[in-house]
Amino acid sequence: MHIRQTLKYAIIALVGSGALSVASAQTSSATLKAIKERGAISVGHRESLIPFSYYDQDQKVVGYSADICLEILPAIAKAAGVDNLKIAPVPVSSSNRIPLLANWTIDMECGATTNNTERQRHVSFSVTHFVTSNRFVAKKSQNLARFDDLKGKTVVSVSGTTNIKQLTELNAARNLGINILAVKDHAEAFLAVETDRAMAFVMDDVILAGFVSGSKDPSAYQISQEPLSLEPYGFMMRRDDPEFKTVVDKAIADLFKSPKMKEIYAKWFLRPIPPRGNTLAMPISDALSKVLAAPTDSADPAAYR
Repeated sequence: MHIRQTLKYAIIALVGSGALSVASAQTSSATLKAIKERGAISVGHRESLIPFSYYDQDQKVVGYSADICLEILPAIAKAAGVDNLKIAPVPVSSSNRIPLLANWTIDMECGATTNNTERQRHVSFSVTHFVTSNRFVAKKSQNLARFDDLKGKTVVSVSGTTNIKQLTELNAARNLGINILAVKDHAEAFLAVETDRAMAFVMDDVILAGFVSGSKDPSAYQISQEPLSLEPYGFMMRRDDPEFKTVVDKAIADLFKSPKMKEIYAKWFLRPIPPRGNTLAMPISDALSKVLAAPTDSADPAAYR
């Protein structure tokens, strides 16, 4: 992480105030105790995951997930007994985000991580804050609309994601002979399509829409209509700290009930966003509306249909 980026984020991310005036919290939560001792929470963020968590043109961490995270920090500060809670930001990737939770480098990951039963064996998830679908993006000139159209093609996805796992399983089940190219992050994957190293990029549709909107020529790309699955996103936390999860879940649920949540959604999905000022133009889906009305941390895609 560049010091310049760290300082900019820390300066704008101070939360809490003397008005909290919280006495030392009596808690069994190891995470809350650690936060109190440091006076800071270590938050994992992504570097290029538009519109959820990424660096803008000023090298500041911004995004839908980043805004939700900032909104819930006062509740965490109160539970930890910290008057002025600071953020210690840590950039994470798809492959290292779970290990960094396990070794206490971060206390919570605020990105766009799919909640599934496999990951729940290692981490806890907050209530879902977004629901997306696994699709692919390709140049329109390639005339690729369905997953069967990828037969024999080179297709890229990101290591450590559910997307590449599902693509691998589909490839075997349908005997498509796809050459799967695994890369470390989303920006590298989209670049592979831009430069014709890969014919398609398999990822969550909202993330694909973010890269398309920020590309040099958004009209040159199309996202497939055929979805592989529904993907609920949640914030990751350590699995053995249910008290901390309860604090986070309640704070998110309270945010969902407030007008602020609609403002946050509109800011990132209905209005121009940095760095290029493009608009994703994605109204709230029925699945997300269901979650906002009745928060859940379910990993079952059927819970969101």
